[in-house]
Amino acid sequence: MPFTKAELDGSFLFEPMVFRDERGFFFESYNEQVFIANSVTSRFVQDNQSFSKRGVVRGLHYQLEPFSQSKLVRVLQGTIFDVIIDIRKGSPGFGKWVGFELSSENKKQLFVPKGFAHGFSVLSETAEVMYKCDQFYHKESESGIRFDDPMLNIDWNISKGKEIVSAKDLQLPSFAESKNNFNFSIV
Repeated sequence: MPFTKAELDGSFLFEPMVFRDERGFFFESYNEQVFIANSVTSRFVQDNQSFSKRGVVRGLHYQLEPFSQSKLVRVLQGTIFDVIIDIRKGSPGFGKWVGFELSSENKKQLFVPKGFAHGFSVLSETAEVMYKCDQFYHKESESGIRFDDPMLNIDWNISKGKEIVSAKDLQLPSFAESKNNFNFSIV
């Protein structure tokens, strides 16, 4: 089974079947029928792609309701440490984070459900990351949490003080002070 439930409810790792031979490899990075058969019904409407160098930390980002986004994250080149935080009030995982190494080599993809903050650090010399979103970008709804919030204590696998973070991300609030209109519900 290519889907592995992650520690935080609603998130999972997708590991596609890769066909390799002397020419290289081939795999389906997304097949709607396979995802629906595994209870993932997000309809993706936008693809985003970034290129970053070693030490870059992007995030932690999310969009508030009603413009929240589910994401399917994969690495086209390089290696990242991908982090999600459950920000759904009332969730058993509220305020907890998990991280996964995603790379162009392992082909693993992370499904980030609505109600989760997302970010990543670049572990290789460079990395190119692509993610599908099931909601369009909505500037007025963007929000986030500061990457180095001491309450979360995320280990980005980058030496402390060597992180490269945008001025915008350095202005993000702590987890306790962040805007959040997500509530957990059992489906």
